[in-house]
Amino acid sequence: MHNEFTAIVEFDGKWHVAYCPEIHGANGQGSTRDEALASLRDAVALILEDRREDGLRGVPDDADQTVVTLE
Repeated sequence: MHNEFTAIVEFDGKWHVAYCPEIHGANGQGSTRDEALASLRDAVALILEDRREDGLRGVPDDADQTVVTLE
């Protein structure tokens, strides 16, 4: 699956702070831009994984479930 999200990186003193406006709560930080982006990637992955698990809770066993791919 291929997904793209916007990463905004700002410099705040000695830290680079990154956030993703499309995914509320997704942010990262690091002493370099690359570290902040890596931290943001991890945050996005964790949030999406958590939302998927939460969204699938309570789905009936006999429900039709498939994958939709965005490119």
